[in-house]
Formats: sequence, structure tokens, C-alpha cells
Amino acid sequence: MAKPTPVPTDPAELKDLALAVLQNDRFPYLATMDGDQARVRPVSPVRTDGFTVYIANLRTYHKTLEIAENPKVELCYLDEHHHQVRITGVACIEQNRDLLQQIWDENPLLRNYLGSIDNPDLIVYRVDPETVRYMREWALEYHDVPWF
Repeated sequence: MAKPTPVPTDPAELKDLALAVLQNDRFPYLATMDGDQARVRPVSPVRTDGFTVYIANLRTYHKTLEIAENPKVELCYLDEHHHQVRITGVACIEQNRDLLQQIWDENPLLRNYLGSIDNPDLIVYRVDPETVRYMREWALEYHDVPWF
């Protein structure tokens, strides 16, 4: 079988290409550290603003402890064409009540599952990007994405 030839990536298109991957992957993977052991799991973001990603969580989940001990995380998105976006950043608990209310209002699953925005088990993490990288399928080369 012949090795595929990667399609060149125009640097001027990187941001739009990366945002398209985010829009087409509803369940990215979140990587955290559990002491010296890496952990990864699929998550369902409840909001995305550019490359800032909001993830709902329950206080009882183990990743809550992992993020409290080490808030450095990475999200990996993969679309149907196997293009990837990796967002490396820091997770913090969102405190803005107006924004939390918007997230609550836009997510019927949260409302059905948790009953109230004031449910003490609810945490919404905001992942603030530090780096965003994009890779086309078979390119085997990441490109830094201008995200700000």
C-alpha cells in the first residue's frame, strides 16, 4: 500500500481549520494527571468560546481531585477525517454566575440530571488555552494555531 501524501496546510487557514475540528467532535478526550499516572477520558463540553472550553463535572468524580492537584490539562479533538486539534491549558472552576446561568439554560441534560444550578455537586471547569495545535490526517506534523 502506498503511503498517503499529506495535503499542505496554509498557515492563514489554521484557525478556521482548527475551529472546524472542534465543531465536528462532540466528545473530545480530556487528559489529566493522577499523581504520576496520566488519565484520559471522553468529555462532553457544555460550551466552547473559540478555543476556551467549558466542561461540566461532578464533585464526586475522580478527575475533580486530579484537576485540584494539577490543573494542567489537555483536550484532544478528532474529526471524521482524522484531523486533530490539541488544546493544552489550565482548568479552573468557572465562578461567573451570569455565564454559569447561560450554560445552564443552554444545556437541558444538565437541568434534567442535576435539577438546579445550585446543586452542590456541579462544577463547571473552564479550560483556558495556553497552546493550540492542529494536524491534518497523515501530515504527522503539528502546527501552532493562533488562538487569541
